[in-house]
Amino acid sequence: MKTSRPANAIRKFLELQAAGGILLLGASVAALLFANIPGLAGWYQYFLDVPIEIKLGGLDLNKNVLLVINDGLMAIFFLLVGLEIKREVLEGELASPSRLALPALAALGGVAFPGAIYAWMTWGDPVAVKGWAIPAATDIAFSLGVLSLLGNRVPLSLKVFLTTVAVVDDLAAIVIIAMLYTSQLSLTALLFGIGGLVILVILNRLRVKHLGAYFLVGAIMWICVLKSGVHATLAGVALGLAIPLKVKNDHGESLLRHLEHILHPWVAFMILPLFAFANAGVSFKGVSSDALFGPITLGIAGGLCLGKPLGVFGCSALIVWAGAAKLPKGVTWPMMFAVGLLAGIGFTMSLFIGMLAFEGEGSQYGVATRIGVFGASIISAIAGFLMLRMILPRSGATDERLQAVEGNSA
Repeated sequence: MKTSRPANAIRKFLELQAAGGILLLGASVAALLFANIPGLAGWYQYFLDVPIEIKLGGLDLNKNVLLVINDGLMAIFFLLVGLEIKREVLEGELASPSRLALPALAALGGVAFPGAIYAWMTWGDPVAVKGWAIPAATDIAFSLGVLSLLGNRVPLSLKVFLTTVAVVDDLAAIVIIAMLYTSQLSLTALLFGIGGLVILVILNRLRVKHLGAYFLVGAIMWICVLKSGVHATLAGVALGLAIPLKVKNDHGESLLRHLEHILHPWVAFMILPLFAFANAGVSFKGVSSDALFGPITLGIAGGLCLGKPLGVFGCSALIVWAGAAKLPKGVTWPMMFAVGLLAGIGFTMSLFIGMLAFEGEGSQYGVATRIGVFGASIISAIAGFLMLRMILPRSGATDERLQAVEGNSA
């Protein structure tokens, strides 16, 4: 029987995320090597400090390479996140309340438990405690990359569950960034940014089908948000949510799906690896025991390695016990706990939140954050992989979700 188009789309998406996770790991290793090999460390820092200046009339944007990546390129990553969230809400896993309940509550548990563990372990330090949201995120590229190593032994329903948990995690992280991690606000710039958002909504309602119009307004909105003190990446989310799903371009393709298709390879194979390379370069020269075993490092490790599986698994068990949801087909409770372990792979969003939480603080906070995120993510990845390797059937898992899609399309 020929595989249906929806099933093929799901498989291609998951395969792309897995490949991006492998590239992310390579970029992180490269950054660590550059930061710690004598002779290369200077070049690495020089690359990050290269100034980039854009002048347009009275507008002056003066950044270095590191800030261009974190404020500019990551806005494109968040644009893709916004597109994915909108698609999932309108017609994907988040569109059905019955299917959404289990992964959504599991994801919220996976935000609350790690945050509570981190806050408990850093409560005596008023600066360190600001990073309570660092272990709250799940890196979809890395986590799906680990699942891909097990091939077709993993039920597609389990992959969809993990993907949905990661998407809800991203949404929670966006809300946290918007509410907590903003500098002093410029009301004028913020109002202009809101005006840009209103124009985007009008373009959507008028069913404008040219992406260039959205991007022009989105670029102006990004500049306004950047100048307002709210983190500029949120403009990317807003732009993504404004792109219409049901409006089609001249080739009969959905604008949102078309833009997703364009952005996926750029984000997976360039933007996220660049972010990892720019932010993962921790020099271990003269690293103190506090950086290795201090409250920030241990708080992140406790949040990701313990809080994530406890939150994801515990909330899943609670909602199933209450009768509000059922386990996905072909998924067992040991599989759910293993996925909870994989949800402890924080990386991209955890590093990003750590950068915002300790902006302007001493370098020791950044070093401790990166060590904690790296160490905990590696432990979570190994633990989740080994557990799934032991409990999954050897002969190849039956893909119930794919069969259901094929049966409906027959």
